[in-house]
Amino acid sequence: MHFQPVVSQLVADALEKIRINPGNFADGRKDFEDHIYESESDYISERSYLAEAFIPLVEKCRSLNRCMRIGTNHGSLSSRVLSFYGDTPRGMVESAIEFADMCRSQDYHNFVFSMKASNPLVMVQGYRLLAAEQYRLGWDYPLHLGVTEAGEGEDGRMKSAIGIGTLLADGIGDTIRVSLTEDPEYEYEPCNRLAEIAESQRSSNPEAHRLQTSVPSYADLRDITSFERRTADLPEQQLLDKVDVRGFLHRDGSVITSVTPEMFTPENVQYLYKSLGCKTAVGMPFKDVATSDSLLLRTVPDKTDYAARTGIRRLQDVATGIIVPAEELENNPLQDAVALMTLEDAVWKNGQLPEGAIRLAITINGEEPAELFSQIPSLNPSMILLQPKHGLSSLYAKRRTFEILKSMDCTIPVIHHFATDIDDSNELALQLGTKVGSLLSDGLGDGILIEPTSNSFSVDYVRTTAFSLLQGCRMRNTKTEFVSCPSCGRTLFDLQETTAKIQDATGHLPGVTIAVMGCIVNGPGEMADADFGYVGTLPGKVDLYYGKEVVRKSIKENDAVDGLVDLIKDYGMWKDKEKEEEEEEEQELIAAA
Repeated sequence: MHFQPVVSQLVADALEKIRINPGNFADGRKDFEDHIYESESDYISERSYLAEAFIPLVEKCRSLNRCMRIGTNHGSLSSRVLSFYGDTPRGMVESAIEFADMCRSQDYHNFVFSMKASNPLVMVQGYRLLAAEQYRLGWDYPLHLGVTEAGEGEDGRMKSAIGIGTLLADGIGDTIRVSLTEDPEYEYEPCNRLAEIAESQRSSNPEAHRLQTSVPSYADLRDITSFERRTADLPEQQLLDKVDVRGFLHRDGSVITSVTPEMFTPENVQYLYKSLGCKTAVGMPFKDVATSDSLLLRTVPDKTDYAARTGIRRLQDVATGIIVPAEELENNPLQDAVALMTLEDAVWKNGQLPEGAIRLAITINGEEPAELFSQIPSLNPSMILLQPKHGLSSLYAKRRTFEILKSMDCTIPVIHHFATDIDDSNELALQLGTKVGSLLSDGLGDGILIEPTSNSFSVDYVRTTAFSLLQGCRMRNTKTEFVSCPSCGRTLFDLQETTAKIQDATGHLPGVTIAVMGCIVNGPGEMADADFGYVGTLPGKVDLYYGKEVVRKSIKENDAVDGLVDLIKDYGMWKDKEKEEEEEEEQELIAAA
């Protein structure tokens, strides 16, 4: 229930469970006004009007044995809470706790909590703080998990997996909902799959317990009351370097892509450049906003294959790192490559590089003794690829690795190496979000390498999926961020069709966040973090928002997408889509290749 305490009692007469939003149950329409409180007692004193509106519903639910969900949403905190706690996870928790206090004052306990947000990191921290607060108070009310307004497709599934999967891995959560801008029946499969993945990781599962206890013991010292991303130092340029190594990794999160020698043949190389996200001019590749930072090349074209090696060199010339196993480079040297060794081999070789290699990358499997980790600084690797070995809990092995590195004040970038034989795109999104997103959302990790062990996915798809993971974890923003609600009975337009139109028109604007809301209930609050909002208000009519302010009202739905584009232009955040190369020039390049 939003805005209507009286109506909520009528609903309780008819239904077995009711959800109330503490942010707008009694506070009316969202006003975003600042309130000044001299002390905490001043803030608490204003609870009286909340109790007056809420306790009659509590009494009715108790007498009728109805259930209740106290569902706080990050985007719809009351102006009272915002003024005292700010737009924070702590504010979400305190908002829910004071409503729970009122329930308990009436000896009513048949309720659950939720702490939803469209930002998975905020959602995770909110639930963790609430779980910690329940421990402190001696409470044990169930938690319902969800990432609200997650969107659609793989992005929506990945966002949900990042938030829900992270918490389930911590043992937090009793029920879950995956909220997608799709027909409701499509929400069940990813929701059920996340529950299955979580169940497979529970320590009560004998196989999971075996994997967890196979990881050498460590102390998990994460601070759940705050978020801080680990510090990592990018590769530094040396005087004698012939390529720019500073581009091998990215400060906001790196994407490394696995490729094969066959992709560098004359008939394939131009397609490879595009699949890697490069711009091209006269057949030459250049990095763009979502270009792979480095490549993993397990075998190198023969030194006599001049054309393939030229294709590699052109990527190196635009600061793309080429990572090759050291044993391959010993047999088939490649100039200016990054030599990849296990930590044990690197220590045994004292960090000596094969012929032609200019930097070292090391692989860690999570089982190495702590004493071996102490050798890492003397090796001076440019990066660490973290890939837990078979037979270990991936989550535990990775957390152990990061705890050891933190104790050493090690600032070498760590890339999550995710090798997989998954052949379904939805499953890939869920597994990535759960197994890698759960670390990135804790600030643990500096990038992702997805290495498919089958040919189920194209290079382009794997690359864009990697960037989607980083953006979902609030690291590297390479495309427009969309916040869109799931379809429900309040929606005043075809949400899926409209969202698709808006994505097509505005999806090329990295750094811009656009909210697509089907009705005014989910509008001003849930899109509070968005730059622009598209909100249904009446049948066939749309309001457009800039931030929290409605700036264009009652636009005809047929004109609203164009109106949104014009609004983005008015605020200086628009850029035209880059034109594809002329078809004639493209044909010439292919012929020349």
